Amino acid sequence: MDQKTIGWVSYLTLIGWIIALITYNGSPNKSSLARFHLRQSFGIMATWFAFYCAVWMLLFVVPFLFFLLPVVWIGIIIFWILGLISAVNGEEKPVPLLGDFYQKTFTFIN
Repeated sequence: MDQKTIGWVSYLTLIGWIIALITYNGSPNKSSLARFHLRQSFGIMATWFAFYCAVWMLLFVVPFLFFLLPVVWIGIIIFWILGLISAVNGEEKPVPLLGDFYQKTFTFIN
């Protein structure tokens, strides 16, 4: 798999991300493009999971938070689409708001 393909495969669910990570780690020539998109897609999944857990835990305390779920879903889907488009085009364009944070935080993907 070439590095551009590893980048866009990383956005295809958790299984796609795992396949992309294994392929990236087994590759003799690791590019910054694949690493960049592995971090971005992992960050999007981690953000989704964190918001999902937080809203469901707080739902029992503050019931109107249920209305935030669609907003969070739409935001995550927009991040996912923007990241996927960037990967398909071979660009290292971070997702809005959190993309730079993902690059600094998820340095274990190297």
